[in-house]
Amino acid sequence: MRIKEAQYAKGVIVLVHGANEHHRRYDWLVSKWIEADYHVVLGDLPGQGESTRRRGHIDSFDQYIETIDKWIERAFEYELPVFLLGHSMGGLASIRTIMEKRPSLTGVILSSPCIGLVNPPSKGVDLLSKMLNPIVPSLRLNSKIESNIGTRNTEFHTRDQEDPLMVHKVSVRWYRELLKAMKIANEGSKSFQNLPLLVLQGGDDRIVDKHAVRSWFNRIPLTEKSYKEWDGLYHEVFNEPERDTVFKTAQAFVELKLELLDYQANDQEGK
Repeated sequence: MRIKEAQYAKGVIVLVHGANEHHRRYDWLVSKWIEADYHVVLGDLPGQGESTRRRGHIDSFDQYIETIDKWIERAFEYELPVFLLGHSMGGLASIRTIMEKRPSLTGVILSSPCIGLVNPPSKGVDLLSKMLNPIVPSLRLNSKIESNIGTRNTEFHTRDQEDPLMVHKVSVRWYRELLKAMKIANEGSKSFQNLPLLVLQGGDDRIVDKHAVRSWFNRIPLTEKSYKEWDGLYHEVFNEPERDTVFKTAQAFVELKLELLDYQANDQEGK
């Protein structure tokens, strides 16, 4: 777990990275939140980055849920409004954490959440993974995700190729747990906690199926939810050349929630 503090914070952002990457890829986004006067709580999920030698492997998706829940608990220690921001698989893990733990968050931001895949493995590979899962769950196979399909930002293409912390192989168990988590999130969409939600989706996402994301979004019965699809943007909307505009959208969502909290507090004082 890492804590990045602003000098005069008005809220806390819990930031959850996606699959095969690590928290350091979000240095720019972290700096933007700090400049906007927010603390940031983040880290590497189990099997990712520097969290363990067994990179690309988990025994259960619950490991992600428990990790994120600890980050949220740490964020609440500041006694400030807490927002959860999850990208891709981190978005899926954030959804599952909300479903299981039901934290009292002020708002949720999901960036291209992994609700469905554009190019899922073939039926043969899927069947093989089912057979291998109970026998050799830690067997790792090439993820076959090219470094240039996540973002159009060429800076990241070079950086990711040279980054020793990027995961290029994932275990059979990791894949089966990912599929199960997506199924639970989709089938349990109506039980998603009623929290203010903003979904930011790349219009030209080549990893996550944007149609599946939109379908999930339309099914969740929330009092307040917003969906913004960015035409032409790839999967990593916070790393795209237009990321400043994307960030401003996320910031506006958070600021509006804080204004509402202030209004409600003043209203109660007036009574």
